[in-house]
Amino acid sequence: MEKNPNRIGFTQFKHWLLGQSLPNSAYAHQRLSNAAGLAVLSSDALSSVAYATEEILHVLILGGTGIFMLSLPISIAIILLLGIITISYRQTLRAYPHGGGAYTVAKENLGLYPGLVAAAALIIDYILTVTVSIAAGTAALTSAVPSLQPYTVPLCILFVILLTIANLRGLKESGNLFMVPTYAFILSILGLVAVGLVRHLMGHTIPDYPIVPAQESLGIFLILRAFSAGCTAMTGVEAISNGVMIFKAPEWKNAQLVMLAMGSILGVMFLGITYLAQVYHVVPSDNETVLSILARHVFGNSFVYYFIQISTLLILVLAANTSYSDFPRLSSLLAKDGFMPRQLSYLGDRLVFSNGILLLSILSVVPLIILQGSVNSIIPLYAVGVFTSFTLSQLGMVRHWQIERSRGWQISAAINGVGSFATFLVLATILVTKFSGGAWVIAIAIPIVVYLFASIHRHYRYVATRLSLAGVQVPTRASKPQVMLDDVTHPAIVLVGQIHRGTIEALEYARTVADEVIAVHIDTGSTDRDLLQQQWQEFEGDISLVILDSPYRSVIAPLIDYVDRYEMRYPTAFTTIVIPSFVPKHWWENILHNQTTYFIKAALYNNHSRIITTVRYYL
Repeated sequence: MEKNPNRIGFTQFKHWLLGQSLPNSAYAHQRLSNAAGLAVLSSDALSSVAYATEEILHVLILGGTGIFMLSLPISIAIILLLGIITISYRQTLRAYPHGGGAYTVAKENLGLYPGLVAAAALIIDYILTVTVSIAAGTAALTSAVPSLQPYTVPLCILFVILLTIANLRGLKESGNLFMVPTYAFILSILGLVAVGLVRHLMGHTIPDYPIVPAQESLGIFLILRAFSAGCTAMTGVEAISNGVMIFKAPEWKNAQLVMLAMGSILGVMFLGITYLAQVYHVVPSDNETVLSILARHVFGNSFVYYFIQISTLLILVLAANTSYSDFPRLSSLLAKDGFMPRQLSYLGDRLVFSNGILLLSILSVVPLIILQGSVNSIIPLYAVGVFTSFTLSQLGMVRHWQIERSRGWQISAAINGVGSFATFLVLATILVTKFSGGAWVIAIAIPIVVYLFASIHRHYRYVATRLSLAGVQVPTRASKPQVMLDDVTHPAIVLVGQIHRGTIEALEYARTVADEVIAVHIDTGSTDRDLLQQQWQEFEGDISLVILDSPYRSVIAPLIDYVDRYEMRYPTAFTTIVIPSFVPKHWWENILHNQTTYFIKAALYNNHSRIITTVRYYL
């Protein structure tokens, strides 16, 4: 049968851009080494040293340059908090070896709604991680090349598009792609710190701070604001606990090693940058980043300076990959539990959650456009979600140890208790000091997102109730004589996903128009075949059920192949392809369903299938 050239052309372009489809059997091979895992899951946390010190100085400058020496003790306090969180999350990795993100931990130990609050906070955090990382990376580029500043927003969007394509190509390829920039950034920052310290100890002449008049008096509130601004250095720390299963076995032990390495490297780089900014008397500027100013002081406009800026640009752009690893995974968990659209739970051609990746890209571009790619405008929105999820996760772990009471549980509970208390204090500080600066947006957004979760879940429960087989009477059907091959004139092929009221009505329709009815189910790797066969024999045992394997998770391709073979078997028959479909009460509820019917019909039309019938079941 003639194939549609447009479809072939699109498929070839898709394979060129994203790579060949991977079968389900390849999933186990899509794991990462510790080195690659550090690059994929730690780039967000490590890259934050590019702007965390700057955020502290942007607050302290309100009290004049005379109080810049406070940046160092504030950074030390943040590093102590980082140590507490790192140790606490290592406990989580041990307790949840298959992945213990804040949503899972809070839901299992504190209840459904604390879990949904943690999930909402993480969802918002992942979106803002992409926004902040892309904006900060673009700022590094425009600091080195000021002529590009008018093109800040288009550059931000371009970087999001490139990152989306890289992640759609698959986990292993993106991990290998991100290793070079991540380790180049680590080496460049450690090199900057080392050379900067040596030049300082050798008596390198440092100009005094320029006189900047104080706009506010020094007080505890100003110090707390600077502390909360610097806590952006800890964004992304929780990513490893969400992505345990991307590591090779033993997953949780490898994740613990990477968590410790990330915390140590982050602490050294952050403290080093803050100390150098103090001894080199760096003052933040609207047109150039603190890291760029510091690198110019140490290396001048040399090749090394531009290497630092390029590596900073790349890791900040790629730091968003932490969200591209965790947002789709968290969305898939929420989708499986019925709190987000079910489409987000499906693996794409490259064994990644493609729909989640695309959704994240769309949502992260919106604040980039609205705030014109300004890092300082986005930062106040950033840390509320981070520390909300930190607090709920660690509080959930305290409850976990109290319930489990395994050997040494008291020490484990104490560690997580200290972690939850510390992160709660930081969360309260951020809400108080940043509320008017934009934190109120997130404080309102989190309950709204939780409400959306609950609304989606309510819709899916309603659909499940309406489609339920409870109370369905199975009619007594007389056995039909086998139709001879030459006598088949009007066969029907009924596509069966799940057995529900809509499926039964479609099969009833097929019985009235066809002299042979065959049901076809496509197994994309998630079908409980025993349960399906049991239900089939109970409700539709007089019709043959054909189960087709789909190792590439496509419903369309196996169906098209089966229809082709069937129509070749009956070349003179009028074959009707029956597709069950349910219709929601409201048009906007269609967003929560994957529209498989539409794509199947389009593919069958392109395949020159003549009779395609949709049997609608109205909810």
